[in-house]
Amino acid sequence: MTESNGTPTKYIFVTGGVVSALGKGIAAASLARLLKQRGLRVTLQKFDPYINVDPGTMSPFQHGEVYVTDDGAETDLDLGHYERFLDASLSQANNLTSGRVYQNVIDKERRGDYLGSTVQVIPHVTDEIKESISRLAPDMDVVITEIGGTVGDIESLPFLEAIRQFKQDVGHGNSLFIHLTLVPFIAAAGELKTKPTQHSVRELMQIGIQPDVVICRTEHHMDEGLRKKIALFTNVDLNGVIQALDVDTIYAVPLELKRQKLDDFVVRKLGLETPSPDMSEWRGMVERLRSPSGGPVRIAVVGKYTELVDSYKSIQQALIHGGVANDVGVEIEWLSSERYEADYPVSELDAFDGILVPGGFGQRGIQGMVDAIRWAREKGVPFFGICLGLQCAVIEFARNVVGMEYSHSFEFDKDSPHPVICLMDSQLKVTTKGGTMRLGAYPAKLVEGSRVAEIYGSLEISERHRHRYEFNNKYREPFEGAGMVLSAVSPDDQLVEMIEIPGHPWFIGCQFHPELKSRPTRPHPLFASFVAAAARRGGHLPPEPASAPQGAGTEG
Repeated sequence: MTESNGTPTKYIFVTGGVVSALGKGIAAASLARLLKQRGLRVTLQKFDPYINVDPGTMSPFQHGEVYVTDDGAETDLDLGHYERFLDASLSQANNLTSGRVYQNVIDKERRGDYLGSTVQVIPHVTDEIKESISRLAPDMDVVITEIGGTVGDIESLPFLEAIRQFKQDVGHGNSLFIHLTLVPFIAAAGELKTKPTQHSVRELMQIGIQPDVVICRTEHHMDEGLRKKIALFTNVDLNGVIQALDVDTIYAVPLELKRQKLDDFVVRKLGLETPSPDMSEWRGMVERLRSPSGGPVRIAVVGKYTELVDSYKSIQQALIHGGVANDVGVEIEWLSSERYEADYPVSELDAFDGILVPGGFGQRGIQGMVDAIRWAREKGVPFFGICLGLQCAVIEFARNVVGMEYSHSFEFDKDSPHPVICLMDSQLKVTTKGGTMRLGAYPAKLVEGSRVAEIYGSLEISERHRHRYEFNNKYREPFEGAGMVLSAVSPDDQLVEMIEIPGHPWFIGCQFHPELKSRPTRPHPLFASFVAAAARRGGHLPPEPASAPQGAGTEG
């Protein structure tokens, strides 16, 4: 747990109390950004108490987005926040669930690794958790670990016990505990109440953990007297009681924590000598986001899980980043594709500047997506299809342009005479669901002279995938003959990775998930270009110069 230069790695643990969904992930990512700007090498890790080995088989309505890393790990959506705030690529090692912990422990027991011992939560399960923390230490100055769930949940007890032990293992000067809690406003009394925070910290202390910092989520300003009261009853230094008011954008949180000198308090507690963070680039990004020169650009996201925006968290953020790249505001409307299979006219999409169809699984809402894509293609509305969105665009093009009336995906209609989307060869013998898709980063070759080659400014890319089905190569010739450009393929030419339609203002589909690599200070080029095209349709940006080649890239 010690660096080669003799300086021990420092460990920060973030827990939550009172209620869930207070924003532990954003708080942890914000502190990580502040420490990174101080010149420290920082990484983040998420512990999830559920028994699933990973969230890959969970419903988006229960868990939200499944975030895929370069190495193919299906992880918690908080890892998306970590990557966006840190501007770093993480891996499987950065997400651990109870299911994976118990799976590892049982595998070791079956191999005889415990030499006949009675395998117990303490020490075997807690040791497995501690090993996961230590694994991230090499080459890192600070490791920040977020514990999912809420203090008091039975599922999270092994994790809390493990981090309690870990502090003893590495020494008090090398670890720090942050507890995020709620200070509710009681309207009838007209005041904020600290009792839930007191009780939450007391429960944490009963486990043996004394927080060094208490971050208080609140909708109303906390005065000095309230902060002193919390400090008194929680045994926390007054400078460690941090107010977390609601903000208009999550990217303002690091600036707010800096204003309250949280990072100063943390580095002092951990004995780290660093310069003050330079947040000028980040502050400029936030200012552009808050006060764009143009917009709002109206984007319709037509998908399957739109009732829960967290299902498309990375798409939401990537569109926002695209707005920052073009200095325009972005207004997102989340529309269920099933509405177009009912009584809603698809013509309502004419009110939008761009249409995005995201990923998903299963047949529900597919026809609504196909209808929305046809509207975008025929009416010249900028269209962006991602994963299932590409597949639906292929189905629509086959039916209405190529002339294959009953075309479909093999996933939805195994009796279709034209299965233009088919199961990948590598998936033919797969019988289990968890972790068996085409996952992680894969390279692709772009067609020279294509719109996407102009956007990327390169003929070789690497993007993250999560799918089982692909464009059926038997139909390449009729599609290209009808005017569709298969603008990106795998290095062996076997998989179609991107499609586009020349002559359309902006019509691109990709089999991968570009949203996973977009950052607020480094927007993904596809999202920057898509938002630019939508802004031009809405009159928020000037038209592309006539001399520019069709599909020329934009800012970002």
